Amino acid sequence: MALFEKMDLESDNKASKEVTATEKVKVLIIGSGPAGYTAAIYASRANLSPVLYEGMQPGGQLTTTTEVENYPGYPDGTTGTAMMEDLKKQAARFGADIRFGYATAADLSERPFKITIDGNKIVEAESVIIATGATAKYLGIEDEQKYAGSGVSACATCDGFFYRGKKVAVVGGGDTACEEALYLAGLAEKVYMIVRRDELRASKVMQQRVFDAPNIEVLWKHQTKGLTGDGVVEGVDLYVNKGEANQEEVHIAIDGFFLAIGHTPNSDIFKDYLETDEVGYIQTIGNTAKTNVDGVFACGDVMDNQYRQAVTAAGSGCKAAIDAERFLGEN
Repeated sequence: MALFEKMDLESDNKASKEVTATEKVKVLIIGSGPAGYTAAIYASRANLSPVLYEGMQPGGQLTTTTEVENYPGYPDGTTGTAMMEDLKKQAARFGADIRFGYATAADLSERPFKITIDGNKIVEAESVIIATGATAKYLGIEDEQKYAGSGVSACATCDGFFYRGKKVAVVGGGDTACEEALYLAGLAEKVYMIVRRDELRASKVMQQRVFDAPNIEVLWKHQTKGLTGDGVVEGVDLYVNKGEANQEEVHIAIDGFFLAIGHTPNSDIFKDYLETDEVGYIQTIGNTAKTNVDGVFACGDVMDNQYRQAVTAAGSGCKAAIDAERFLGEN
């Protein structure tokens, strides 16, 4: 579910509400993952009195990850939820005003910027930090939710370590899927690539790397029917040649199921004002968090289509807060 997009039911319920309440703030942070909370920590320490709205998924995508072992400062590992609670407490300790609610509309045409929260409240902000993240694309089968955090993942770099010496499957045929499969091939005993077509969409270079990897097997014209296992993923049922006369079903034993069919950045309400790429990732200027609108900054997965890691998101949240502080000092 996109964090900051209106859901049909909610938008219907809110359509009849009149937008009345208005509040003025120096720094408004939209989003509560590593980027948003880190921005709140830095902005609070700079005495900017930031207000942060957590969105529909407080803590962001990381709360769907069970174990986190690659974030500095946690030598014994932690859970995504626990880590986000730590960041939230740290931001609150320095005075960040953290609230539940999500942005439903934005007017970035002039300062103060006007952000509508929950469809019925306008916050006027001298600066805005967008940390709304991105939403991983899923196949839409029920088992993806059933085994979430128990064998199903949308991030090989995050979770691949737990599948050392095991068998895993990667769904997808583009560059991202090939990158994920190659990363996992360095850890797992066997990597299956589930590709619904009879060719890869990835670049020729990435394709060749996959074909050269001895422990990667591409399953052409396969589509996922469902996952099996007692509490955790133990296998995947697949259609072969789905919809054709020679359609059949096969079962493969696996321990992990990785989705690599893309992400959707949660940027829709800002697209009328901010430059984005063809997918929707907000474009920032040079090595900064600045957007094409002065006073509006972006950080985390909503602007990062390359790394999508908690540590890089946190770093970009730091940059956004420092950029906002400098902007306000100059204006």
